[in-house]
Amino acid sequence: MAGKALQLDTIAYNAKRRRVWHKGRKLDMCAAEATSSLLQVEENFSACLARMDALIFKPLLQSEPSDQKGKENFKLFLLLNDQFQALWNLTEENYRIVKEKCSTSESFCIQDIYIVWKGDLFLSLYIRYFVTFANYVVVHGFEHATKSKSEAWKHHKTVLKQFLTDFTSETSMSLALYTVLHKPIRDHVEQYILLLNKLNEVLKESSEKDIVNSAVKEYVKLKSFISQVLDEACFTKTLWKSLGYKFTDMLCVPERRLLEDSKNLPISASTNRSDRILLFDDVLVLIQGNSFQSFDLKLVWVDETCREKSALGPYGLRIITPEETFVLTAKDPQMKAVWQWKLNQAIRQALNGKRDFPLWGKTGEGTEPSSYRFFTYVFRLESKFKSASYEGEWHWGKPHGKGTLKWRDGRNHVGDFKEGLEHGFGICLVPRRSEDRYDCYKCHWYEGKMRGYGICEYGNDMVYKGYFKDDVRQGFGILENFSAEHPFKYTGQWENDKKNGYGVWEDKDRGERYIGTWLDDHRHGQGIVVTQSGVCYQRTFHADKMVGSGILLLEDDSVYEGNFTQDLTFVGKGKLSFANGFILEGTFTNKSGQGLQTQGILNTSNEQLDERITKAQLGLKEFPVEKRWKGIYDQFLEFIHSGCKEEMEESFTGFHIQTSKELRKSQEYLFCQRGSEDVSWKTEDILEELVQHHELGSLQSYLEKALKSSLHPLGKLLKALTIAFQATYSGIGANRHLLTMAQEEVKYYAKKIWEFYQGLLHLALEQKGQLPVKCVDGEVSDQKAYSVVLPLILPCFYPELFMLYMLYHEREDDLYCQGIVDLSLFPDIKLLEFLDVQKHLWPLKDLTLTTNQRRSLIKDKCFLSATECLQKLITTVDPREKLLILQKTYEEIESTVSRVVEKDYKLPMDDLLPLLMYVVSRAKIQHLGAEIHLIRDLMDPTNQGGLYDFLLTALESCYEHIQKMRLHQRENCHMVHTS
Repeated sequence: MAGKALQLDTIAYNAKRRRVWHKGRKLDMCAAEATSSLLQVEENFSACLARMDALIFKPLLQSEPSDQKGKENFKLFLLLNDQFQALWNLTEENYRIVKEKCSTSESFCIQDIYIVWKGDLFLSLYIRYFVTFANYVVVHGFEHATKSKSEAWKHHKTVLKQFLTDFTSETSMSLALYTVLHKPIRDHVEQYILLLNKLNEVLKESSEKDIVNSAVKEYVKLKSFISQVLDEACFTKTLWKSLGYKFTDMLCVPERRLLEDSKNLPISASTNRSDRILLFDDVLVLIQGNSFQSFDLKLVWVDETCREKSALGPYGLRIITPEETFVLTAKDPQMKAVWQWKLNQAIRQALNGKRDFPLWGKTGEGTEPSSYRFFTYVFRLESKFKSASYEGEWHWGKPHGKGTLKWRDGRNHVGDFKEGLEHGFGICLVPRRSEDRYDCYKCHWYEGKMRGYGICEYGNDMVYKGYFKDDVRQGFGILENFSAEHPFKYTGQWENDKKNGYGVWEDKDRGERYIGTWLDDHRHGQGIVVTQSGVCYQRTFHADKMVGSGILLLEDDSVYEGNFTQDLTFVGKGKLSFANGFILEGTFTNKSGQGLQTQGILNTSNEQLDERITKAQLGLKEFPVEKRWKGIYDQFLEFIHSGCKEEMEESFTGFHIQTSKELRKSQEYLFCQRGSEDVSWKTEDILEELVQHHELGSLQSYLEKALKSSLHPLGKLLKALTIAFQATYSGIGANRHLLTMAQEEVKYYAKKIWEFYQGLLHLALEQKGQLPVKCVDGEVSDQKAYSVVLPLILPCFYPELFMLYMLYHEREDDLYCQGIVDLSLFPDIKLLEFLDVQKHLWPLKDLTLTTNQRRSLIKDKCFLSATECLQKLITTVDPREKLLILQKTYEEIESTVSRVVEKDYKLPMDDLLPLLMYVVSRAKIQHLGAEIHLIRDLMDPTNQGGLYDFLLTALESCYEHIQKMRLHQRENCHMVHTS
């Protein structure tokens, strides 16, 4: 077949052969004789193949059958023809090369022997041919072909006699064709083995001999492979003949091979399970009566180590599939061993996607299939996964690892599975009925149900970020509606998917915020409502309706105590205290068109309003601080009680950083986005570091680092508390009547964080086998919380907290600022004189004059270093640092005085107060009252009664004196200034 193009796959040389081949190395004369014999064999075989092509393949390809079955078989025969042509082309190419070498060269090299040099290519083509041939045999291809009534078949008996010496008139045409199309090719492989053996015998020990010896082994394997392929094909073909059309039509596939039949090697399934068991190379089939079940081998596990051995019997094998488990029982250990071996090898080969070479050789012997698989399966039986398609990892018949579930209705779940259930992080999409929208749950799951932290993006523009339990919202969570129609945000406690317990509701449309208790999604119990206009009130609610009397705090500092309506109209008995001191007490009515009317007593004695009323603090008794945000603390307690297990750490702190790339794209963390952090926190590292840094010296720096990290449990806890605090007191919630509530919370946060730190440390020491730290009493614990933790966490709450302090002390700060304005009109000398600072303490040397200046008019020169120091008070949030600044200011004043009097000088109180008042007036700190009270409320209790307390008291005294400056002082100082 000269001129035919070779359409063959090119296979790389064997690595071992490349290392040992030596180009140009000559073989002896005996090897040359073997090569000459190969030439003769290839010539005869090529001629045989040419006759087979002309007399068999071409006639059979002339007319395509019209029936469906015939068409399917014809396609298989076309594939067989393709493999035949490839084999023929390779044979001719080999013949041409050997012939050319024999005629032109006196010496031979291994490279000249094509069946060795490109042995992989020969093996590949022979394997393909016989696999395709076997496929044709399995579906009774030759029987169907010989039923054709075409004229071509009238001459085939004569033709087939040329190939078969034992052909008789009784020989069936199908058997003859079967024999002709495989026997010459199979015999040719035998001739290759004989030739290579002869060549191997005459070669001396060398690298060439090793190569030829390896080639012989491969061709022997090929011979065994061909034998096994044909045996399997005949075995399978016989099975299809014995089964009814119902089974054959559904199970018969050209590539499928029967590996074992319980009729040949008895084994039985569970009681009344089946009459017959068939093991194919891709499925396990159980036949019972006129029905059957098939199980894909890729999702079949064979277990003989079942804990319930009594259920297996002495010779039982438990077969595990995704939805069913049954037992195969043999009569003796030998039959059990054979079935177990064949099942395991068939499963292993199915998982690998290819059969062994040879089919039952030593390649896979002794290797059991992995218990971990990756496969796609559609659940059929009644269960929560019915009709769902699962693609992912499996272990012993159950989804286990990463996977994706898809239902026909559009639901799907992507995430982690454990023992057949959703477990770990997962993303679930649930379509909304009659809407082209989805609810998207990004959550942690536990044994098939949502549990732990999650984010749900509902299809109606609402988003929930918080905790779940048993598929419902449970614990702390935030629900926010982003729709333009009615935007709102709820931050608080949930129970059984409803708002229950303490929570904050912000109605952005109405411009008001509710802080209080809830029951079954309704405001219920004590509550505080803060409006955007600055009005706030405290009432009792029942199922969203106000009941009983309450307290209403108006923007102009008027206070109403009594009953009022939803639109803040006074009704019934009540008491109205005006900001000017008047008190109106009686019965209030509001008639249409007549405005507010009252009948009662007006007290105009002009007594100053009780400070407790005018600056009333709400919510203190109604909402004990230890009962607020219980849901946040409960999550942390559960985390500690679990022993800080990694699985619990994921659901507590957010979504694990090691989750697969596909899931990481959708991950969010609890109230913060995880950025690139220098420190990688793992549970074992956290507990180890806690032990190393629990001494006070290094504890503070460790806690500072931990609290700043959103990956550390303490840092995660602080983030959650920060969000809760902002939800309550920022924006609309910035109302001076909530200051004490906010201040209480911040202190309590410090106590709880210290308490949880102690819990973590206790656990860390226990795990290391060390004695836990002795429990300290509550007073010492509180002291640690205020001195160690509070300064570290205060920056997170400072903006909202300081705003409340500014609002609470707004009137005092306004009076103070007016006094500062008055005092700022004084030049330095006049101000020192006005404040009664003794003249021998005046730093006149600091008043450097220019030619046109008078000393009496110079301003902002005296005690400049102390003034600049005090101005730094507003640059820090830590009360400790603020007190240090105050101490430094005092030292600067004393230093300046010592320089003036030219000796060390300790300032008595009589000298300190006027000097400090001078420095305060020149520092011009705008909200000094808010600063002073924040320091006083949040400073370390151990500082009370000490130097810091003394200096803070002095600063308070200066602040109060400056408030009392009046306008006539401004006029006086203006006259002094112009004189």
